[in-house]
Amino acid sequence: MSRSIVSTPNAPAAIGTYSQAVKTGNTVYCSGQIGLDPVTLQMAEGFEAQTVRVFENLKAVAEAAGGALTDAVRLSIFLTDLSNFAKVNEIMARYFPEPYPARAAVGVKELPKGALVEADAILVLG
Repeated sequence: MSRSIVSTPNAPAAIGTYSQAVKTGNTVYCSGQIGLDPVTLQMAEGFEAQTVRVFENLKAVAEAAGGALTDAVRLSIFLTDLSNFAKVNEIMARYFPEPYPARAAVGVKELPKGALVEADAILVLG
């Protein structure tokens, strides 16, 4: 099965040795997104704004792959403060209707560029 690289200017360019996403067959593996604005590369201010930006970035990558966030079957969310767990659920509900994808939410010490939240996704298209 072949694989292709997914890339879009509507999400921040990779800042390391990875691709925004890799598509193989009808499965898309989206790399982690933090709250960076894709144009200015500035971090959104505050937890809620960063979380919205994370999901907007994932949405842009999903669309570049020919899909949508509703194609997500798995999410991983990384939080530097687990007290923000309820807020993540609230914001996630704006982007993902039921039935929700499988998900893990993990507390971590720190994230790239001082981000407060990061999320990655696996999509199955069609």
